[in-house]
Amino acid sequence: MSKDTKNLKDKVAGKAKEVEGKGTGDKVREVEGKAQNAAGKVGDKAKEAAGKVKDKFDKVKDDLKK
Repeated sequence: MSKDTKNLKDKVAGKAKEVEGKGTGDKVREVEGKAQNAAGKVGDKAKEAAGKVKDKFDKVKDDLKK
């Protein structure tokens, strides 16, 4: 499973758990869902940051070749 797929799965499953917890009054399930959703969002941001770092690195490398 790719990181994108895992992050999306975490966000969707987390939101579902959160809604389920709210609907049933289960605070533990609600918080568990919020945490899983947040983990998916953090994974997305980390991937985005890694891409930006790679782009900057590639630009510097190309500039040094000139």
